[in-house]
Amino acid sequence: MTETRTHVTAHRAGPLLRGGDISIVAVDAIQEDNPGKDIYVDDHRTYVRVEAEGGLVIRRATMERLLGRPFSMQELEVNLTGYSGQIDTHDEYMRWYFIQS
Repeated sequence: MTETRTHVTAHRAGPLLRGGDISIVAVDAIQEDNPGKDIYVDDHRTYVRVEAEGGLVIRRATMERLLGRPFSMQELEVNLTGYSGQIDTHDEYMRWYFIQS
């Protein structure tokens, strides 16, 4: 019998990003923008799932500083293939959050 490992995401929220340069920097930015959070990163090379209890935020300013160039949150949206939880998008940040019903 084959055992399949799963992780519980009942209260986690975050992005599912297409693999590549933007996702590598986005993971670093998310870690920086969410100090003290226990962040789950599941990197499969072609995609990266990033989640945390209650949710995460990523800021445009952090991405710009880490990339060393201007950055539009639309660049992140293009690389966002999905997400868990709810999402709030803005020109200055993107936020994934969990609301318990």
